[in-house]
Order: sequence, then structure tokens, then C-alpha cells
Amino acid sequence: MLTLYPDIEPYARHRLAVDHPHELYLEESGNPDGIPVIVIHGGPGGGCEDYHRRFFDAERFRIVLLDQRGAGRSTPLAELRENSTTRLVEDLEAVRRFLGIDRWLLFGGSWGSTLSLVYAETHPERVLGLVLRGIFLCRPQDIQWFYQDGASRIFPDYWQDYLAPIPGPERGDMVSAYYRRLTSPNELEQIQAAKAWSVWEGRCATLQPNPKVVEHFGHPHVAIALARIECHYFMNRAFLEPDQIVRRASRLKDIPGVIVHGRYDMVCPLDNALALHHAWPEAEFQIIREAGHSASEPAIVDALIRGVEDVVARGMPVAG
Repeated sequence: MLTLYPDIEPYARHRLAVDHPHELYLEESGNPDGIPVIVIHGGPGGGCEDYHRRFFDAERFRIVLLDQRGAGRSTPLAELRENSTTRLVEDLEAVRRFLGIDRWLLFGGSWGSTLSLVYAETHPERVLGLVLRGIFLCRPQDIQWFYQDGASRIFPDYWQDYLAPIPGPERGDMVSAYYRRLTSPNELEQIQAAKAWSVWEGRCATLQPNPKVVEHFGHPHVAIALARIECHYFMNRAFLEPDQIVRRASRLKDIPGVIVHGRYDMVCPLDNALALHHAWPEAEFQIIREAGHSASEPAIVDALIRGVEDVVARGMPVAG
């Protein structure tokens, strides 16, 4: 089984101003003359992590990490103004031009798969390939499953802690109830709601309990951005038209692609990936038997590293 490449440090860090008040953090590591690959993190609002650099051979890839609007090291933290899917696609184009990249490989999981697909359907001529994990189509039923009724029956014990900040009369629409608290002028109410929202996701993300993942999701800096931005997007149906990704999937047919999805993914159930594969049959589709949602699970790591090599072998140029 393949494991992550050795840890590396960036050779360049940048801050890129986009629409006021947003300033994006991005970094480059690996080989400046290598195959350009950008990591599209999850959430929305999750931010990149250092281990994301380690899915790629540093001698062969120019590895770009970007914290999306309001996430990670981008500023202002957890900012909702001018924060939408269209704006994030525009940001990717701004980053591509800023770095002087003609075409690049997109590597994204969960919400990162959503944004990667929307970007690729908007700018297919700029995409060398897609390596996607934990597919999230952002349909109403997908949001309903995890935040209202579905995963709650798989993890009823964890669900009680997710319910706790919301009074009984408001529990018929948990996303709206959380949104009121996450946008409250009361900062204590915001952070309490954010931690409950984010820890729910962290607890459900792995096949086996992983305290390190839960701890990461519960960190106040991570939780406030993840919860506020996710809830903002879900209140707005991810700023997508109904079934937008599947309906436009024909635009992906000439892009080499790999879809990796855990059999026991409780955050983004497998039917997301199956629907995408039916609409985009040219992509290689792998169901990982012993895995849930998280990119850090060993079988997912193995499949993603192999997926990158598969996409490269299917006709990508050696250097970008």
C-alpha cells in the first residue's frame, strides 16, 4: 500500500488580493518546473493542511496549495461577504494567471471535488486532469442527509451533541437554525455553534474513530471558518443550479479523471460518486472498501497517489 511522500516545505508563499475584503493565501512546493497541480480543499471553509503537499512526488510536481476565501490563512477569517462558488472559480483563474500556469491538474476531495468539477466544467481547456475523492454534488438531498436526517441514524450518539445548541422547536431545519447562531453578533454563541457543527463532521469522517481528526475539526480557528462558510453555502444551495454538476458533465469527457470514494463514507454517501460516474463514464471509478470520507485514511491515501499516477500516465505532459 502506498503512503504519503516525505514532508516538504514550500519554496514560495504568496498573498493575492481579490474582491474586497478578501486576500488569498497560496504556496508552492516541489519542482518549480514540474507538472502543475493545485489542491482544492474541502468544506467549503476547511483550509489546506501541510500533509496535502505529500500526495505528490516533489521531484516531478509543482504543488500549489490555496486557502479559499475566508479559510485557513486567507483573510478575513470566516468572511461571508463576496463568498460564493462563482467567486471561488474566479479565484482559481486568478491564481492560475498569477502563477503563470497554462493548464493544471486539480486534486480535490469533498467540497474540493465540487469546486474542482465546477471549475473544470467552466474552464475545461485549463484542466490537465482531475483526481477527486469523496464526491459531493451539493444536491439538497446530500445536505439533508448529513445535517438533518440520514447520518443521524448511523451516529445517533454523536448527533445528540450536534443537536444540543438548537432548541427543540427549531430542529426541523437544522441548517437554518445553525445559520442564525453562526451569524449572531454574540461571538460566544458563534463559536459554540461552530464547534458543535464542525466536530459532528470530524467524528463522522473516518471509518475508525480518529481523535486527531476530531481535534483538528474542533480547533476554534478551523471550526469557525468551516461552520460559518459551510452553513452560508448550504443556505444558498451552494450557489449552484439544480443538478448543475451532473447536467454539465459532458464537458468533462476529454479530461483524464479518477474518482475515489470510500464505501462507508457517511459524510458524502456513495450515491454522489455513482451519479457522477454515470454522467462522466470516461473517468476511472474506484470504490474503496475499507474507508470512509477522510483523505487521511490509509486506503484512500493509496488510491489517491495511484490516481495521480494514473492520470499522468493517460497522456499528460511531463512538465507544465
